Amino acid sequence: MSKLSGGLKALINSPAARPNTVPAPRNILSVYQQIQQTALANNVSRPSWLALSTAATMTMNSPDSLAVLYQLASKSQSTEESVAVAELMREVGLKCISFNGIPRSINCLNAFKAGLPESVASQLSHTPTRAPTTENIKDICARGQAMWDSIYRPFDRKLYSKLADSHPDLPVHILNSNYGALLSDPAGRSTGANVGRLATSIVAISCLRAQSGVGPQVISHVFGLRKALEDGTWTQDVESEESAKWLASEEGNTWILNSIDRIVESISQGMGSNFAPPTAKL
Repeated sequence: MSKLSGGLKALINSPAARPNTVPAPRNILSVYQQIQQTALANNVSRPSWLALSTAATMTMNSPDSLAVLYQLASKSQSTEESVAVAELMREVGLKCISFNGIPRSINCLNAFKAGLPESVASQLSHTPTRAPTTENIKDICARGQAMWDSIYRPFDRKLYSKLADSHPDLPVHILNSNYGALLSDPAGRSTGANVGRLATSIVAISCLRAQSGVGPQVISHVFGLRKALEDGTWTQDVESEESAKWLASEEGNTWILNSIDRIVESISQGMGSNFAPPTAKL
């Protein structure tokens, strides 16, 4: 295979192309602490505020900030609890693929694992749980349909038809490869971490809000979060009913969006989302 020329390498790594991950800003710890403190004040569980913070940070492509977040979430925790924190953050990072695409999850998950203490990293799961087989493929599709219906009802069929009109395989891929195979938690697994229905909606809101330019999708998933309360699927999470209702309320929704904005503001140094900045030029 021929080698890339020095000029081509320089073009690929041009500063205008923003080829590198983003370093952790000096104030990111205080941002995460404020999010954690407000969550605790409203009896919101660690998985919910950690899912929000992880997803927004992944969207901003800042593995160094993820390391700061992990240190905060695992502070004063036993090794077992620290492993649980890492597993949850990894699972959120995987689910971010549905909204951010694969590359940023690769960047962040690789660096995140490499930065963990050996006592924690050595205990992380090595067993895949999402491989499709002839035995489980119907269950995967059914999980995807159930989550789709929960988030989008009563417009679930109308939305499916609208997507199919754009491309016949668009809703097929979204429903089965994303909602079924990735966003819904595999049934009955005993390894890794489950994110849950509420927290998955929080992941969706966090990624999309941090991206910018996708307001209609943010609205859809804010409603999706609220519908988890209406249809009872919130019970898959570890939240109490009181805290789940708060997350789905006007106040809770506002806190989620403002928290994401603070993470974006901090990591970007006030420049806004780096996912698809309108001013970026090659």
